[in-house]
Amino acid sequence: MNILIKSATIIDSKSEFHNTTQDILIEKGVISKIGNHLKNPKNYQEITLDNLHISQGWFDSSVCFGEPGFEERETITNGLKTAAASGFTAVAMHANTNPVIDSNSDITFVNSKSANNAVTLLPIGALTVNSKGEDLAELFDMKSAGSVAFYDYKKSISNPNLMKIALQYASNFDGLVCSFPQENKISGHGVMNENITSTTLGLKGNPALAEELQIARDLFLLEYTGGKLHIPTISTAKSVDLIRAAKKKKLDVSCSVAIHNLYFTDDTLNDFNTHFKVLPPLRTQHDVEALIEGIKDGTIDMVTSDHNPIDIEQKKIEFDHADYGTIGLESAFGALQNIFTTKKTIEILTKGKSRFGLENTSINIGNTLDITLFNPDSKYTFTKKDIISKSKNAIFENETLKGKVYGIISNNKVSLNS
Repeated sequence: MNILIKSATIIDSKSEFHNTTQDILIEKGVISKIGNHLKNPKNYQEITLDNLHISQGWFDSSVCFGEPGFEERETITNGLKTAAASGFTAVAMHANTNPVIDSNSDITFVNSKSANNAVTLLPIGALTVNSKGEDLAELFDMKSAGSVAFYDYKKSISNPNLMKIALQYASNFDGLVCSFPQENKISGHGVMNENITSTTLGLKGNPALAEELQIARDLFLLEYTGGKLHIPTISTAKSVDLIRAAKKKKLDVSCSVAIHNLYFTDDTLNDFNTHFKVLPPLRTQHDVEALIEGIKDGTIDMVTSDHNPIDIEQKKIEFDHADYGTIGLESAFGALQNIFTTKKTIEILTKGKSRFGLENTSINIGNTLDITLFNPDSKYTFTKKDIISKSKNAIFENETLKGKVYGIISNNKVSLNS
């Protein structure tokens, strides 16, 4: 791959060219020159785009693609196409498929389906067999096949001894254990945040306490066992406090938050729109502010789209019976830019790679190219025509977002949006 990128503003704090506008010459996938007004004597492909900015490739730690088993929701091929168009050069894919990804051969299948793509797919294996929470899955075998973590997507491990054993066992091979933060005996059949809004709407509430109890339990277990723990998609102010305190104790814990939990509150459910039925549920403005502060002070390690395609039959029904989940890859950049500055947004989107075994590749001469191309300033209303996913359950539909993604260059491949 030989390319000349013209007049690109580099947003990369690890690059000596950070905050400057440069031409970038790439030869055989490696950056050979960075400078002003570079020549193109060998007639390489040139990329010239309006208000072009580039950064290290973006990473999403939580996506679902459905395949195998739920191809009507999404396929790996189209999911990776969606990720590329949304600016992501790497995504971690969950095991909530049919069958559940819980063995060496399942990881091998996912890797084969995603091979030779501009986007790197990192498979997350199930923590327990068939994600039933009863017996540990083949963790070491899946790790050997390329699994980057172990997680029963959106399913809590109710048995504390099982979680203890998982942390102890996985620590033998540096495995990352993920635990969904919800105590089911407290959450019950709640379908939204337990608050005045749930009472007004007559919907069963899922209290913040359910999340916080589970996090407190898992942090106690981590302190006892050692190992590596990741707590995905936290949603409450107290959760941030608990993880902040655990990090001060030097526990090896990381966490993430979904973009929609930074953007919306439970007040948005007044019209019973099932696009807003997500797990964990949308919380209060106080929680949103605490989560944003947690990102700013480094307590929260990464932000995810928590991209979860759900077909229309599971969404266009009564709120109580609708499935949880929203797609979010396509809207991630634009939504974050409504909350943070461009530089902070890029910092957020490029964090978390090392936790899942990926290297951060800075934009410097001699490095392999792994970048996202974007215009940070354009504004638009996000509609169905902006959705690339097979499913259309978009929580950000009709929101005004900021920023346009041009595409990615990664794995020696160029993927630009038409």
